Order: sequence, then C-alpha cells, then structure tokens
Amino acid sequence: MMDTFINVLLFGLVAYFLMTKFLPVKGVKQITAIQLKEALIRKDVQFIDVRTPREFASNHIEKFKNVPLHEITSKANQLSKDKELIVICQSGMRSNKATKRLKKLGFDRVSNVKGGIGAWYY
Repeated sequence: MMDTFINVLLFGLVAYFLMTKFLPVKGVKQITAIQLKEALIRKDVQFIDVRTPREFASNHIEKFKNVPLHEITSKANQLSKDKELIVICQSGMRSNKATKRLKKLGFDRVSNVKGGIGAWYY
C-alpha cells in the first residue's frame, strides 16, 4: 500500500516537472518564423536574442538585441513593459525559459519564436 502511494507521488512529481519545463507558458504567444517576418516591420516591438554573445556575433537577425539568458533578469529593467517582446534563441528552448522569466517579472505581451534561429533560416 505504501509503495503504491510513493510510486503515484513520484509519478506525479515527475509529470509536474516535465509539464512546467516543456509546455508553453500561459500567456506567452508562440510564433512561427513567418509571423516573425511580419513583426519585424513593426515599430512597437522589442526583439531580444537570448543566445550567448559569441552565438549572436556569428549570426543574428538585424533588429534583435542580445541579452543572454543568464542576464535576462538583471537586464529586464532596460526593457519596456509597454511594448511587445519577441524572444529568440537557437532552437526555441532558451527563449522559452526567458519568456517564463519575463512573464514572472511582469511583462504581459511576450512571444517566443518556435524553432528559434534554426526555423528562421529553413
């Protein structure tokens, strides 16, 4: 009886962990590379690339500003909460983490580019 309870509890914890890490964040819009192309002409949007400075220097989209993921919390005060934020990385994983942090910091209009830079070029 106790073994069954512990197994159910462990399964629940693992399921919760996986859901919080990999499911899209509530309130974060997931956009495609095609939708990003349309957004790039807008003036009321901030574009953030959360890759490392080295990755950013070797290849980036012109309107994007580099704010590495590990600096997103400390540099959030340099971003406007009044404008939409579009966040990108190499594959969409780091930018998804960044959008979660930005939502917790009070940014309401946050979008993640599904597939990241990889989707942009393919």
